[in-house]
Amino acid sequence: MDYSIIIKKAWEGYDASKTIALIEDISAMVSTNHVYRITFDDDDIIIAKLSNFGKYEHFKEDHRIIHSLSNNLLYPFENFLAKSLLKNNRVYIYHYKHGKEDVWVVFYNPTRIMDRLPRRLDENHIQKLGQQIGKFHKACSRIRNILPKSSKTLRTDIYALQQQLEHNERQFGTPMQVDFLKYHCDLFLKNRSNYNMKSFESIPVFIDWNIGNFSVGPNLELYSRWDYDWFRMSYRMLDFYFLSRVVSDIGDRTVFSYVIGPLMEDRFIIFLKEYHKVYPLTADEIRFLKESYRFFILNYVIKDGKYFFNEQYAQKLQAEAFDIYLPSVDRDFDADKIIDALKIK
Repeated sequence: MDYSIIIKKAWEGYDASKTIALIEDISAMVSTNHVYRITFDDDDIIIAKLSNFGKYEHFKEDHRIIHSLSNNLLYPFENFLAKSLLKNNRVYIYHYKHGKEDVWVVFYNPTRIMDRLPRRLDENHIQKLGQQIGKFHKACSRIRNILPKSSKTLRTDIYALQQQLEHNERQFGTPMQVDFLKYHCDLFLKNRSNYNMKSFESIPVFIDWNIGNFSVGPNLELYSRWDYDWFRMSYRMLDFYFLSRVVSDIGDRTVFSYVIGPLMEDRFIIFLKEYHKVYPLTADEIRFLKESYRFFILNYVIKDGKYFFNEQYAQKLQAEAFDIYLPSVDRDFDADKIIDALKIK
């Protein structure tokens, strides 16, 4: 499929008076989503995101929440998020459906990018990042009650996986592997009752905090953020696994895995200590980090991996989920180590 044709149709629906001169694919090539730089004949530039990952209704819902979030965040985050283009005061999303093709397109203003964090952070970087993420989460929490409602929850996503495991077992591997996944789904739902979940706030979380998705200013303050592939309204703990990978000793890698180890590193505790000073954590939230990791593997690697990641990564990550990631959840995570380090009672 020549996606540039869909991009042109999407733009004609937005503003047919402005002529496209050039469409360049600038995708990272890790996921099935496509990102394009569009140059017009008057040299104006915008960014287009084309996706068929997940459901169109969820994509539309997420972008409307993100628009409301970006519009209501106060200083210093008022310009932090990449802005979607609006038409008639709503985020413009073009939905293309023809035969088996079902894709959607959203346009963004180009994001100003300052500095990228280094591939391996030093202790000062880690401390500053902890402070900044704490401030950002706190800012999101302050406006959570005025954001549009979200239909996605952790529970609905796990229910969806359970249904797929019942009706399409073969796509998930051997009967033993399917039983293994069912066990972890049941364990996730069961373990939720062990925590005081009613005290957990639901705030905007972006989950994927790879250093390629945000930039920082000269004082290491958060400057700009883009890429909303895994955005959702949920608990702030869902952001922490990727942040633990950002601050990990191994640093950012071209070939990546999703091992649980970074959550137990002393470098992540340094990050959490600074975060905790800004936006205090509870012991139950720390204990729930294990379940947020389990959810990430079940939902984004197992349930959606073959749709989101390109085939090479999907196969690698799903094989590792069975052999490494899920077996490690209850064996290798020690909440008490973090709770003691943060001196939480």
